[in-house]
Amino acid sequence: MRGSGGFSGGSSSGRWGGTVSGGRIQRERSSFKHLGHLKKLFPYIAKYKWILIICIAAILGHRGLMAVMPQFMKVVMNDLADPKVAAEPWRQALYLIITTIISIIIYVPARRALRRLSISITYDLRQRFFSHVQFQGPSFFNKFGTGDLMSRAVNDINMVRMAVSFGWVNLMVFVFTIFASLSFMIWMSPKLTLMVVIPLPIVGVVGFLMARGIYPYYRERQEALADVTSFTQENLNGIRTIQAMAQEQNEVERFSDSSTQYIKKFYRAVRYQTFMSTYISALTMISPMIILVYGGMLVMDGEIGIGDFTAFSAYLTMLVGQVSSIGYSLSMFVAAAAGTSRIFEILENEPEVHDQTTTDVPQDIKGRLEFKGLTYRYPDAGLDTLNNVHITLEAGKTVALLGRIGSGKSTVLKAAVRMVDTPRGVVYLDGRDICDYGVKQLREVICLVPQHAFLFSATVKENITYDDPSREEDEVMHAARSAGLEEALSDLTHGIDTVVGERGITLSGGQKQRATLARGLIRESEILLLDDCFSSVDTRTEELIIDGLQRMREGKSTILISHRVSTARHADYIYILDNGSIIESGTHEELLALEGYYANLEKVQSNQEQTAQEKQKLLEQLNPQTQSVDTEAAVQSS
Repeated sequence: MRGSGGFSGGSSSGRWGGTVSGGRIQRERSSFKHLGHLKKLFPYIAKYKWILIICIAAILGHRGLMAVMPQFMKVVMNDLADPKVAAEPWRQALYLIITTIISIIIYVPARRALRRLSISITYDLRQRFFSHVQFQGPSFFNKFGTGDLMSRAVNDINMVRMAVSFGWVNLMVFVFTIFASLSFMIWMSPKLTLMVVIPLPIVGVVGFLMARGIYPYYRERQEALADVTSFTQENLNGIRTIQAMAQEQNEVERFSDSSTQYIKKFYRAVRYQTFMSTYISALTMISPMIILVYGGMLVMDGEIGIGDFTAFSAYLTMLVGQVSSIGYSLSMFVAAAAGTSRIFEILENEPEVHDQTTTDVPQDIKGRLEFKGLTYRYPDAGLDTLNNVHITLEAGKTVALLGRIGSGKSTVLKAAVRMVDTPRGVVYLDGRDICDYGVKQLREVICLVPQHAFLFSATVKENITYDDPSREEDEVMHAARSAGLEEALSDLTHGIDTVVGERGITLSGGQKQRATLARGLIRESEILLLDDCFSSVDTRTEELIIDGLQRMREGKSTILISHRVSTARHADYIYILDNGSIIESGTHEELLALEGYYANLEKVQSNQEQTAQEKQKLLEQLNPQTQSVDTEAAVQSS
């Protein structure tokens, strides 16, 4: 879990480019270069470009009809003010009603289409985001936490949604309305137009400059929200540990600190945007005051009619409305740019494993797996996890890997299915480099059952048949029986149809391990890799599982990792790893004859009566520097 200081105000500062100096955030000077992130959305918009073009044309047509409406009012007012003209207000009212109806007919479908368009674009973006994450490796998930990814997939994509559709429409409407309003105003009174538009450039410049500064606030707000999401997700996953340690109140206080930081940054962004909107709105009030004073004087002098004054006021309202909204429109684009930059931090992260399938790889897999001088170092690690490892698994045989925690056993299995990428010429399947196989094909013929059991929030049956839900119940029960799960199923309320809860929370550790083992066994893949799948089961259950495993895997290849000699002794060949290198290898009998690590481990784990001094001596031989955790546990259980 995160430390209590993991969510302080300055802890996440500067992740997008700022620095911390003297306890205060030194933000990067914001500019509209950040809007360049939006061009990454163009391919998604281009997919619906014709719908977008038609919608924009329809909305511009709607705005054009709105621009004509003040002319009807102008005619009526001028006719009413002139006693020499027979006024016909009903005619202008009819024109106004017809124009309004046409405008609604155009506008409503266009807005609905734009809304569906925005949903479609965000759907495509979210689909790509989720798909891209599926193929990432361990380094990626070390860098980006689950909660952070959830925040980007939900909150940041929602920020993008409005800008990719309505943002561009608002921009086009802004330009069109300015042009149409000014054209009518100049036509009616160039002199009055000149007076009322003088303040508007000032409004535009102020809005432009203020909008430049809002990007950091949106970015920091999204980062803070990601922290809250990450904290919540991690906390709920560890709820059993929290309750067992009686740390509920402490976690509540930590969540309060985290959410407080988010509220502060959210408030800071809202406060800035509100200040910007208020300042711009205040500036736009100058033009209406000018038209009231100067326009009224022109009416009194007879230079313009009362109808022209009324229509001019309507056009000014349209014009001022668009100019005053420049801050909102720009902030919407800036918010979308902040969201886009966070989304594409994920989408531009290249997968660690590159799929380079060749067309001539064999389809009929025999099951021979070779590691020839495998050396691997995790990113940012100071030492090699594996160093010049040579392992051979013959087709139809079983190999066991033993060694202390951290000796590299799990990395060997991950290399076999390319969950960690290795160079060419190191790992071979049936004599062909595994890099020649497609990742999907490779993982279909080599099944890895991970060390940490994970179950979905579904029934036991759905978890076991995860790769193919259409399997018959007989197959499921056969796999469950071979995994030693049958007895446990009889204790469940609904047997194999019992819902296990999130991450299998309703099952014990041993039951979860056996369920995941059954999920691997039912695939009947040519090669099965078992990463310490017996650590949470007792000796009797282990023997049942080994017996079922031997029957179900007869003639197929298996590699199993274990810390127990009682498990490894059933393998055809055994490798002992220490500090990433193989220090012993051979059959059970050959390794006992060596009187080395394996033989000492067998003595420690056996039920032979030994004095405390003898056991301590054996432990020192097994690990001369520090006692191995798994060996010590084995002694306690013996």
